[in-house]
Amino acid sequence: MNTELLVMAAGMGSRFGGLKQIEPIGPNGEMILDFSIYDAVKAGFNKAVFIIKKEIEKEFREVCGKRIEKMIDVDYAFQELDKLPEGYTVPDGRQKPWGTAHAVLCARDIVKSPFAVINADDFYGQTSYQLIHDELIKNENMCMVGYKLGNTITENGTVSRGVCEVENGFLKSVTEHTALDKNSGIPLDKIVSMNMWGLAPDIFPYMEKEFRLFLDERINEPKSECYLPSVVSKRIVEENKPVRVLETAEKWYGVTYREDMDSVREAMEKYINEGLYEL
Repeated sequence: MNTELLVMAAGMGSRFGGLKQIEPIGPNGEMILDFSIYDAVKAGFNKAVFIIKKEIEKEFREVCGKRIEKMIDVDYAFQELDKLPEGYTVPDGRQKPWGTAHAVLCARDIVKSPFAVINADDFYGQTSYQLIHDELIKNENMCMVGYKLGNTITENGTVSRGVCEVENGFLKSVTEHTALDKNSGIPLDKIVSMNMWGLAPDIFPYMEKEFRLFLDERINEPKSECYLPSVVSKRIVEENKPVRVLETAEKWYGVTYREDMDSVREAMEKYINEGLYEL
């Protein structure tokens, strides 16, 4: 069975201050994406689909695409403000993207196999890719990789996380929390979502329905977003579609803030020295 990796790379990284998806973090100029694709290929994924903005296409293909095409089949989907269902138009003044559910929906015509969703600027760890790939192969259920909150905290500011309620290994709900740090009051062993989801193409009709409802209610709110975890949570209830939670002990690394770069570089160098990567 084929499996695809859907990589959300449209964001320009406002808090980070630049196009953080292509920032070099490895000793030989490797990007986080290089490590992510390496892990995905090793786990068994057959194809990578990048969701990007048209405005960064040329630079992204030049800096990322050409390197990654040597490891895996690559395709592109484009998240644009005006890529809306028939009957909807972008309101005046809207500049913010429509959110992660919209990003995934933009790949509807390209993704044809069970797929995992990741953020381009997040390092998830080899175990996590293997867990989600194997689950996609053997089950038709939706799934997600769950991280302990303490393994996802940065020392350089607060973060937003989807805090999960899990029962008997399945997801009950995800609640978005902003401005989290180690002193926020949420236990550090609490399971959170880092937007590493396992889905199948049958989610797209439901996702479009939910996105239309979102537009009906909030299209004129200039900063409103339709979040993928919210769509998945509603589908659990409305369509009785279970989401298996694949708990991982991996430490997540990301570049939410520019100051995070040093710790990410140190971690990647350590993994290379341990023989986990041959880039």
